[in-house]
Amino acid sequence: MSKSDYLEAQLINHVLRGTAYSSPTAVYAALYTAAPTDAGGGTEVSGGSYVRQQVTFSTPSGGETSNTAEVIFPLATADWGTLVAVGIFDAVSAGNLLYWANLNASRTILTNDQFRFPASQLIVQED
Repeated sequence: MSKSDYLEAQLINHVLRGTAYSSPTAVYAALYTAAPTDAGGGTEVSGGSYVRQQVTFSTPSGGETSNTAEVIFPLATADWGTLVAVGIFDAVSAGNLLYWANLNASRTILTNDQFRFPASQLIVQED
């Protein structure tokens, strides 16, 4: 996953400039039909019962961490479109993009479909 410009600035300021950075109390996975960039943007899914889902990550090892449990999005009550990317945010709505990545394979979510990340499949790895 790529770090967002926001997170890069926060970490540089915290580590090298002594500026306080408060880690979020929870982080949330977001799904995109048009991928964001490090600067943000993209097109996050909206409507059809979509809501970001809270994710708990494992203790880092070897420069990476992954979701400790399955991340299950709600059953779509309308078409969500073709999912191409995932983002990790510091809030259930709005908030700041922390990390993002393209999905290994795009997937179209139609009414009554459900999207999920099995445990250990949402991986954040540092370069």
